[in-house]
Amino acid sequence: MMNGADTSWLLTSATLVLFMTLPGLALFYGGLVRSKNVLSVLMQCFAIACIASFLWYLLGYSLAFDEGSAWIGGTGKALLAGIGEETLSGGVPESLFVMFQLTFAIITPALIIGGFAERTRFSAVMMFTALWLLVVYSPVTHWVWGGGWLQQMGLLDFAGGTVVHITAGVSALVCALVIGKRKGFGEIAIPPHSMTLTVAGACMLWVGWFGFNAGSALAANGDAAMAMLVTHLSAAAGAFTWLSIEWIKYGKPSALGAVTGMVAGLGTITPASGFVGPSGALVIGISAGIVCFYATLAVKQKFKIDDSLDVFPVHGVGGTLGTLAVGIFASSELGMFSGQGLSEGVSIGQQMLVQLTGVIAVILYTAFATWLLLKLVAMITPLRVSEEEETDGLDVALHNESGYDF
Repeated sequence: MMNGADTSWLLTSATLVLFMTLPGLALFYGGLVRSKNVLSVLMQCFAIACIASFLWYLLGYSLAFDEGSAWIGGTGKALLAGIGEETLSGGVPESLFVMFQLTFAIITPALIIGGFAERTRFSAVMMFTALWLLVVYSPVTHWVWGGGWLQQMGLLDFAGGTVVHITAGVSALVCALVIGKRKGFGEIAIPPHSMTLTVAGACMLWVGWFGFNAGSALAANGDAAMAMLVTHLSAAAGAFTWLSIEWIKYGKPSALGAVTGMVAGLGTITPASGFVGPSGALVIGISAGIVCFYATLAVKQKFKIDDSLDVFPVHGVGGTLGTLAVGIFASSELGMFSGQGLSEGVSIGQQMLVQLTGVIAVILYTAFATWLLLKLVAMITPLRVSEEEETDGLDVALHNESGYDF
C-alpha cells in the first residue's frame, strides 16, 4: 500500500537532488573555471542530465535494480517495462523510486567533469558519460543497493559513498591522468573566474544535499530526520575546519576554502548519514576538512596531477574516508559518539573489514573500467581539443558562444 507521507518526501527529495546538478553543481563548477570555459561546463552538466535520463530509462535502471546476478542486474526492467502508476517499490510508487535514483545517476558523471575541465571535447564527454553510466555506475549501484554481492556482505553505504563519490573521484583522477594537464598548469596561475557563481552553487549544493542523504531513507521517518541533521553538522564542520587551516597556514581564510570544505564534509558524511549520530558526524566533518585539504595539496603540488576542480581529493578521498568511518561510528557502544548501523553480533573490526573490501573493490573496478572506456572513446574521437582551441576557450571553439559580453 502506498504511503502518502513517504511519497511526498521522496518527491521533494528527488527535486532537491536534481537541483544539486541543475543549477547547483553547474554554477559551482562554472565559477571555478576561466571565463572562456564557463559555458562549456554549464553545457556539459546540462547535456549529462539529458543523456543520463535516456540511458536510465533504456537500460541503466534495470542493470542497477532488476533481479540478476551478484554482479549485475537483469534486463527485465529495460525501457521501464512493467512500471505503471500502481506499481510500488516499498511504500512509494516505483516510478518515483526510478526518478529518485535517476537524479543520482545524473549527478555522479557530472561530478567527473571537474577532473578534465577546460580541455576535453564535448563529443568525447558525451560518449564517455554514456558508456560510463552503463559500465561503471549501474553495476556498482547493483553491488551496493540492488541486491549485489557487497550488499549481501553487509556493506553500509546509506547514500552513496561508494556508488557516487568513490566512483566519481577515482574516474576523475584517471581522466586527469589519461587526458593530461591543461596548457600552463604548474607554470601560470589558473584561478576561478567567478567565486560569486561558485559560492551561489555551493549554497544550492548544501541545501540540495538534504534530499540526497535524508531522501535515501526512502521514508519520512526518524532515519531521514537524523540523516538531515548529521549531514548539516558535517557540512558545517568540514567548511569551518578547512577555512581554519587556511587561516592558520596562509594568514587569511578564503571563500574557495570554505565551500570546498563544505563539499568535503557533505561527501564524507554521505555513506554514514543514516547510521551515525550527531557527535560522530562532527568528527567525520572535521576529519573531512583536514584529510581532504591535505589530499588536495598532495594531488596538485606533490604529484602534479591536473584534477582541475579537485574531484578526487574531495569526493574520492572523502567518500573513502566516510565509507570507512561508518564501520566505527555506526556502533552503538561508543557512548555519545554511537550510531545505529551495525547488525547484532557484528563487531567494529568485522564491519571495518567489510567496508574496506567494498572500498578497494569499487576503486579497482572503477579505475580499470574508466581507463578502458577512455581508450575506447579515443579510438572514435580525440579526447582533447587542439592547443589552439584550448587557448581560445571551449565556449567559442566548441559551442560558438561566449559566457559574457561586456
